[in-house]
Amino acid sequence: MPKYQRHRFCSAPMMDWTDRHCRVFHRALTREALLYTEMVTTGAVLHGDRARLLRYDPVEHPVALQLGGSDPAALAQAARICADLGYDEVNLNVGCPSDRVQEGRFGACLMAEPALVGDCVAAMKAAVDVPVTVKCRIGIDDQDPEAALDLLADTVIAAGCDALIVHARKAWLQGLSPRENRDVPPLDYDRVHRLKARLPETPVVINGGIGSIEAAKTQLAHVDGVMLGRAAYQEPWRLLAVDPDLFGVPAPAASAREAVESLFPYIECQLAAGERLYAIARHMLGLFQGVPGARAFRRHLATEAVKPGAGLDVLQAALALIRPTDRDAAA
Repeated sequence: MPKYQRHRFCSAPMMDWTDRHCRVFHRALTREALLYTEMVTTGAVLHGDRARLLRYDPVEHPVALQLGGSDPAALAQAARICADLGYDEVNLNVGCPSDRVQEGRFGACLMAEPALVGDCVAAMKAAVDVPVTVKCRIGIDDQDPEAALDLLADTVIAAGCDALIVHARKAWLQGLSPRENRDVPPLDYDRVHRLKARLPETPVVINGGIGSIEAAKTQLAHVDGVMLGRAAYQEPWRLLAVDPDLFGVPAPAASAREAVESLFPYIECQLAAGERLYAIARHMLGLFQGVPGARAFRRHLATEAVKPGAGLDVLQAALALIRPTDRDAAA
């Protein structure tokens, strides 16, 4: 796939949300999207339970792993491990505003240290053959977004960065919680559009507040790619439009219901391996939002899928609550 197409549509890395089950579910809705893992720290990769933290299903490809860290040597080693495991891209987190991340000297606070970020990217590029990308904000705290974003972008591109993913808000590290940092700082899409205009040879992906595939199509007039986060997770039915609307190919399923049914063999395999049904089904709660029967679907999963020993029959019973004359049946 050409480099500009690889990032045309991406799902955002989201802690506690985009785990391996979520990604397999999303892949049942779109074959073309580039899926991102939750952020994994270099310490976890180097010293943690890799079999658990880095496991993924081959169906997830193309899938990118996001790393959190600020030590070039550790990032290079972690990137090599992830590339050897078959991940299609390694992404450096320069955008997360949480206190825990700041204490570890990574995430959005690295916007204040562009030279260090450049060293990190250069070390990762030297260690792997897969693309190395950066996800950042337009600035932090009192930084001027014009100067701060240009400096970071120029520095990481010089170090070999293959693509920039920009959340079109500042991160306020002092005074706002991580949740508030997703909504309170105003969006500035024009700033990201100006960055792309200045960097015609570098893939630039925009993120932040984009709530529909139609909105994504509007953004693609200005940038190379769009990343959806909460809209893709909380209303996953939207992903059925990604392949036909953005890539010109059929969706992998004719409807949301069909997408869930295609996962039955995967779910049975996971249950047989000791996984609990709700660990998989929780990612489906918003699939039928706005459809008759959606509330009953969510309620049934929330009450029954959490029970020990819950099986595929619980999900099938929840699907039966969705009325056949809804958006899903018409998809």
